[in-house]
Amino acid sequence: TPLYSSAASDVYKRQGFIFPTDAFGLPRHPSQLYESFFEGIVLFMILFFINKNTKITGVVSAAFLIFYGTIRFFIEFYRQPDAHIGYVALEWLSMGQLLCLPMILAGLLLLTYFLRKA
Repeated sequence: TPLYSSAASDVYKRQGFIFPTDAFGLPRHPSQLYESFFEGIVLFMILFFINKNTKITGVVSAAFLIFYGTIRFFIEFYRQPDAHIGYVALEWLSMGQLLCLPMILAGLLLLTYFLRKA
């Protein structure tokens, strides 16, 4: 399978930064910065808001799984897939995205359980 799918390569051709030391000359995104901002600051603010506005046990934990998985799923579009794995489904779904799906589902199931229990 190709390293980049056609949809992903279109995004990378329009955006990104080409590092002078990159032997392939491919545009890259600072995905670590995206992750630290969205999975750190933004996720903290979301969970802080939820924590302040609910007293139901477990809702914050379920929200963490849902929002972390969702944020991570979208940030994976800007990451280069592992060279030995590539895209695992549909020519655009990486292993990281595939692993986020059960996390989001588990969060939704836990949220449903905690809300019904309350």
